[in-house]
Amino acid sequence: MGIFSFNKIKSFETVTLYTCGMRHVSEHEIVSKDGKAEVSLYAVEHSGGEKKLRLIKRAVCDEAAALKILNDCRLLSWDGFYGSHPKGVLDGTMFRMNAKVNGGREIYASGSQNFPRHFWDLSDWLNNVLSGE
Repeated sequence: MGIFSFNKIKSFETVTLYTCGMRHVSEHEIVSKDGKAEVSLYAVEHSGGEKKLRLIKRAVCDEAAALKILNDCRLLSWDGFYGSHPKGVLDGTMFRMNAKVNGGREIYASGSQNFPRHFWDLSDWLNNVLSGE
């Protein structure tokens, strides 16, 4: 492959995007199921030292639409991203992204008020799918 090309995501099992801020802790999840993509939003609650997910909303879309946004956002290029919190910023949003793609390849990214390119495009897409747009 050329120097400017990147590998594409051809399939995925799961993509999880956890975000945490002053007033929210949530987790978006995309799961591939029989040619469809199930998009879920969970509230993250902690009780007795355990993380518990409470489903808030779920929607289903074509798997092709999910693959398109994952590739448009260049999700594979996020692998290994660590965005350290900017100096002098007192507040912000932390995130973690875990995904299992292309037959089992695991990718991971995290940051605190410092995000990979196209992070907000993926976040907006997730919220649009869940709101029926």
